[in-house]
Amino acid sequence: MADSGERPLVPVNIRDLSPYVAGKTIAEVEEEYQPPQISKLASNENRLGCSPNVKHEVVKAMQEIQDYPDPISGQLREVLAEQNNVQPENIMIAAGSESVIANLCRTFFLNHEEAITADATFVGFFVQANIRGVSINKVPVTDDYRFDLEAIADGISDRTKMIYIANPNNPTGTYITDSEFERFMRKVPSDVLVVMDEAYYEYAKEVADYPHSLDYEYDNVITLRTFSKAYGLAGFRIGYAIASEKIVSEMMKTKLTFEPTTPAQAAALAALGDQQFLKKTKDVVEEGKNRLYQFFEKHHVNYVPSISNSVMMILPDEQQAIDFTQAMLEEGVILRRINAFGLPNCVRITIGRKKEMSHFEHSFEKVMNV
Repeated sequence: MADSGERPLVPVNIRDLSPYVAGKTIAEVEEEYQPPQISKLASNENRLGCSPNVKHEVVKAMQEIQDYPDPISGQLREVLAEQNNVQPENIMIAAGSESVIANLCRTFFLNHEEAITADATFVGFFVQANIRGVSINKVPVTDDYRFDLEAIADGISDRTKMIYIANPNNPTGTYITDSEFERFMRKVPSDVLVVMDEAYYEYAKEVADYPHSLDYEYDNVITLRTFSKAYGLAGFRIGYAIASEKIVSEMMKTKLTFEPTTPAQAAALAALGDQQFLKKTKDVVEEGKNRLYQFFEKHHVNYVPSISNSVMMILPDEQQAIDFTQAMLEEGVILRRINAFGLPNCVRITIGRKKEMSHFEHSFEKVMNV
């Protein structure tokens, strides 16, 4: 075999990549700590589960499991188009929002182009951009943990291809307002893509000044949505993008051919058809957030008000965040320390069912000795 010399096995950007590290699973915590109760409040999943209609439709879909899935998710595409007042050609469906982000990175970036986003936002965007070798200009969030749109606009250069905005933001739960979005878009060149990641849209859409990005019909805006959060389908991996037909047609060329799976498509259709379950989910989250706010205020805990299904608490320093999440883990409460998101002294708490929030409160008081 010929000597390969100094040629590296993998590109430098892959060698230096920090992979996404997910929170601990219930099974891992059970095996390691054997707590009497486990409450998984780390990953912003729907702690109610999913619509009861999902199981029936997934079982039916399993009868076709020997066949490849519909590569364009035609039926689901039609339903989503009708619900969002767009055409099916404006929608691309994939295996979760992160799969859509990966698609965006491999479809649109030329070498030496860059992205701009906040320094404290969804780490999945950092990972997928770095896989493509894209330089990311990370703009610090504001003092109240919001996207600094003025600073992001000021950072646009000839190399900027894409701006990523999570609205509401993950992990902070904060959001940009409609007037802020409108001012910002007036400053963005038409050849710069603006990705609006609306993973928590169902929780946020009724907030009075929340900008519904689809209402503006910007040709350079790509809206991301997911079934992993409010719809409770995280285990199926299914999400979608809504954009101009021109943008979607290019994305369709580079998506993995047979994603998402047939059961995932069936699950999403069933979930969309159960608005009663969605309302119940939103009610539980709203009630749980208010309960958590009161609990934090009672114990003088710093936190950030949220319009998503989680709340971020702020500790004095990183070591206290490490110690707190570990102690809570040993009590069976799985939380998300968000150092990977750029906030090492903060912890994110998913809003759960009443018994899970009670478990959090009792464990908190024990760990904090209050």
